[in-house]
Amino acid sequence: MAEFPSKVSTRTSSPAQGAEASVSALRPDLGFVRSRLGALMLLQLVLGLLVWALIADTPYHLYPAYGWVMFVAVFLWLVTIVLFNLYLFQLHMKLYMVPWPLVLMIFNISATVLYITAFIACSAAVDLTSLRGTRPYNQRAAASVLVTSRRPQLDCRRCLL
Repeated sequence: MAEFPSKVSTRTSSPAQGAEASVSALRPDLGFVRSRLGALMLLQLVLGLLVWALIADTPYHLYPAYGWVMFVAVFLWLVTIVLFNLYLFQLHMKLYMVPWPLVLMIFNISATVLYITAFIACSAAVDLTSLRGTRPYNQRAAASVLVTSRRPQLDCRRCLL
């Protein structure tokens, strides 16, 4: 029993050391950004921001269809930011009980369906009777990226002028 105190190690740690360890665990994984998934999520963020900006530039509050497009664009953009940050800071590894591949698959399938419904709603709201080249027409057409077959035929006299 006399040998017991000599074998015990009494190392102590301060709360500051524990705080440093938790901060260092939140280092971004730049390898993720270079991976296929990271590159696709960055592309999704950029394109989502583009859709959001194009719709926000239109008077979307006047057309109910544009309200839906705005909701879809902003909501999916925010969810993409959350998922990107989860993977960038490797927080998905701490939540090991969640099946992340399944979560990403469900998110991407539902995002595709929602973007298709938003595209259809936005395309239907483009006023085909407005003049081409005017600001409202250009905004709506750019937001929906629609090429319709019902567009009016060009007048050849206007082409020659």
